[in-house]
Amino acid sequence: MLPVPLEHYLVLAGILFVIGVIGVLINRNAIVTLMSVELMLNAANLLLVVFSRVYGDMGGQLMVFFVLTVAAAEASVGLAILVAVYRRKGSINIDGLNLLKG
Repeated sequence: MLPVPLEHYLVLAGILFVIGVIGVLINRNAIVTLMSVELMLNAANLLLVVFSRVYGDMGGQLMVFFVLTVAAAEASVGLAILVAVYRRKGSINIDGLNLLKG
């Protein structure tokens, strides 16, 4: 049994996910957008760990390792792209990134 009730974890994960969604939708800075996506992934990871613990199944915790690996790869590739964009344009404002438009 968890020392903290399940509802508290659900509320915390919901709050973290909503903050991440708001960060993606409102901010025009690419780094903040990447950090907001990571926040949403961590909210999902929190739920995976909590439900894994509640139901006594290790599958959720193993899935968290997979998600963390993918998130680290996503962050490293995203930051590398942002560094390249910053060197070329001098800004990482998302509105200014229209190089791939046809």
